[in-house]
Amino acid sequence: MQIAPIPTLSKEINDIRLRTADIVGNRIIPNEGVIYSGGDKSAKLRKEIREEVKKQGLWAPHLPEEYGGMGNGFLTHAYMNEILAWSPLGNRLFGVIAPNSGNQKILVKYGTDEQKEKWLIPLINQEMESGFSMTEPDAPGSDPRSLQTTAVKDGDEWVINGHKIMTSNGRRADFLVVMCRTEDDDDDSGNANMKMTQIIVPTDSPGLERVRSVPIWGHTGGDHMEIKYKDVRVPLENALGARGSGHQAAQDRLGAGRVYHCMNTIGQMWRAFDIMVRYSTEREVHGGKLETKQFIQGFIADSYIDIQAARLMTIHCAEVMDKDGDSRVDISAIKVFVPEAGSRVVDRAIQMHGWRGVSSDLPLAGMFQGFRTLRLADGPDEVHRILIAKEILKKYHDGLSWDFGV
Repeated sequence: MQIAPIPTLSKEINDIRLRTADIVGNRIIPNEGVIYSGGDKSAKLRKEIREEVKKQGLWAPHLPEEYGGMGNGFLTHAYMNEILAWSPLGNRLFGVIAPNSGNQKILVKYGTDEQKEKWLIPLINQEMESGFSMTEPDAPGSDPRSLQTTAVKDGDEWVINGHKIMTSNGRRADFLVVMCRTEDDDDDSGNANMKMTQIIVPTDSPGLERVRSVPIWGHTGGDHMEIKYKDVRVPLENALGARGSGHQAAQDRLGAGRVYHCMNTIGQMWRAFDIMVRYSTEREVHGGKLETKQFIQGFIADSYIDIQAARLMTIHCAEVMDKDGDSRVDISAIKVFVPEAGSRVVDRAIQMHGWRGVSSDLPLAGMFQGFRTLRLADGPDEVHRILIAKEILKKYHDGLSWDFGV
């Protein structure tokens, strides 16, 4: 990993990038095998790296400083994450652990002082684990307003009934943030977006059943869970934010999450590119190095184009978000483009490496599966394409045109 200062960036952002690269390149990547192996040696190494990250002031870039984080804006985070994500372990060892990180941000924004004390602080201190429970097996994931899990007031409690699938970190979570319908369909007091509320549910609540771990890409025993809620009772004060604010809270969470996913994808694309290009300069085949073959030169050129286009789109989106601009189209655009570009880059790297590409000897197979999954996570590509078109057409129907400069 060779990371140089970017002349157009501030000294502060360049310093963050360089210090991040030093830890990722010299402490994490060379020790990935040891860390993944588990045991005392792995635990000791993880602890040492976390302590170094905190000492360098690089811990929890997604959190405000008052909660022990860096207080980064989206732009700084984007430039940091493209380095951090070179290793699948990077974010976790820098204190950004999904879905905990997303739940932390929602608790910071919507949580009461009591909720922050009870749930947020232990989550930040890694004394607790959390999950996010939104998707349902019998409701279209592309329309979160169709969710059927209900929370009904009964005295000073919510009574929750429903069926969720793909609950993230469901196996290990001490509490879940559950998206519930709290308003009836025939209630005209608000629009369709005002019928949902996010509620904190401890996983040891009577009536909460962990049905199974959902196999992903053929892998069993993972942390995405199918969960049923049968007359689960929690205090009314476990509601996150005002009643009916669940849809907006989800959009806040998922909007930021989409950008973070794209930042991570770019870092992984960059590493896949590095693995591929280095291999092309070493591998002998049919009387010469791979790098001398025009097919391979095409792989390298097309991958550079994909990565740089993805980077610049994501950086632009981060700039718009930092300035509190209207980033809806930009978020949807990178959510569609970046995982697709990542899939192309990694597919070329896999093809070049042959059997090694699809084996666990390299991180490429995991990257490929992750990028494909991202085309469904946080809203399928088709929904984002529709949103992009609607927002653009709206401008033209208003007698305007689209300005690519803002």
